[in-house]
Amino acid sequence: MRSPILERTPDVSGRATRPAAIFSVAMAVPEQVVTNATVAENAGVTEQWIVHRTGVHERRHVREGERLQDLAAAAGRAALDEAGVAAADVDLVLVATVGADELLPNAAPLVALDLGAQRAGAMDVGAACTGYLSGLSLAAAQVESGRCDRVLVIGADVLSRFTDKTDRGTAALFADGAGATLVGPAGEGNGLIGHIALHADGVGAPAIRAGDDRIIHMQGHDTFKAAVQRLSESTVEAVDHVGLELDDIGLFVYHQANARILAAVGERLGLDGGRVIDCIDRYGNTSSATLPIALADARERGMLEPGMNVLLAAFGAGFTWGAGVIQWGA
Repeated sequence: MRSPILERTPDVSGRATRPAAIFSVAMAVPEQVVTNATVAENAGVTEQWIVHRTGVHERRHVREGERLQDLAAAAGRAALDEAGVAAADVDLVLVATVGADELLPNAAPLVALDLGAQRAGAMDVGAACTGYLSGLSLAAAQVESGRCDRVLVIGADVLSRFTDKTDRGTAALFADGAGATLVGPAGEGNGLIGHIALHADGVGAPAIRAGDDRIIHMQGHDTFKAAVQRLSESTVEAVDHVGLELDDIGLFVYHQANARILAAVGERLGLDGGRVIDCIDRYGNTSSATLPIALADARERGMLEPGMNVLLAAFGAGFTWGAGVIQWGA
């Protein structure tokens, strides 16, 4: 398997930029497990229908009083502990989410406070299910340019707050969780973050919306078709950009939107199912959190190896989508 071509080009000042790497990955999910039996009873479907249409067997939901802030901080703290980096040494905290606990303040400043990242800047990233990938791109750019040395990227969502329990198209899918990665300058054993291509097309906005009622409404068929097309296209684009072939990718980590979407993308691209991580069966669709949760789950299952080329890709409301190749470190 070849290594990705991840050399950095000079910036506008003529200085060569330094490569960025993922130092750690961690996840945090609520303790409460919601089974298909519970969802099926509320939505008027069978458990078998949920599995067939979504691939989800169970998902996690917060209990009354539990906050997105707490999930995000737990994932972030675990990522810092794994990397052996003190919160006080973090320069920037990015929290990708579709719904902070309050309209104001945003989630990131509160998460930074909980972590003890007193000198860090903090901001939320809003790109729906593409939020974590967008945050990772921003973090890599900050490190590459030398503006930051340590950036904590967290994807966190509590979609159960915005789900109509009687809507089978969303209640069967959406879940709560958080995942985090620490990004810093690449060094020996850290791996590398390659180019991440991000795209958007507002024409698709009506397909997934949450308005004044704060309930997510989704046109399933239109979303499915667009997700398969855009994830397939962006996969090829990202791999081509770093001079690789699909066969050079050891693991494909897609947004865990729906098992049928994962299967359709794999079929379109001719991918071996064993190289496509699927953890939606246990965690459901956690929006911004699915990519870091999937990375953490893949590592736990022994699917990641040092030096492996890993494809990350996401698709979300907006429409927004994107993909990039990283090299997994030791």
